[in-house]
Amino acid sequence: QVQLVESGGGLVQAGCSLRLSCAASGRTFSNSPMGWFRQAPGKYREFVATISGSGGMAYYADSVKGRFTISRDNAKNTVYLQMNSLKPGDTAVYYCAASPAYSSSVLYTNDFEYNYWGQGTQVTVSS
Repeated sequence: QVQLVESGGGLVQAGCSLRLSCAASGRTFSNSPMGWFRQAPGKYREFVATISGSGGMAYYADSVKGRFTISRDNAKNTVYLQMNSLKPGDTAVYYCAASPAYSSSVLYTNDFEYNYWGQGTQVTVSS
């Protein structure tokens, strides 16, 4: 059974940083794209960042570009999201997602391209 478990969320002030982690178990995703999405209250889930299976390519939503960094440690089957200069608008539940695709150089930005999802971790940024 595949499980994705996020951690690292919390309540921080604007301008501060958080690092989210997502540990996968049940299968290896070392050659599959993974991503982060978020959903704020009353809003649709939106794409945040994605990283290729090899970790050599990444892509970000415009709203987080330059502030967030996605990375992965394939030896640990874990993906990370470093979030700097947080803003109140970043407040949301953050979800980790993994694709079953076997490709080291693909980036997926749509939620329907991911089959596996974590339970989410709350990030709250106060002004």
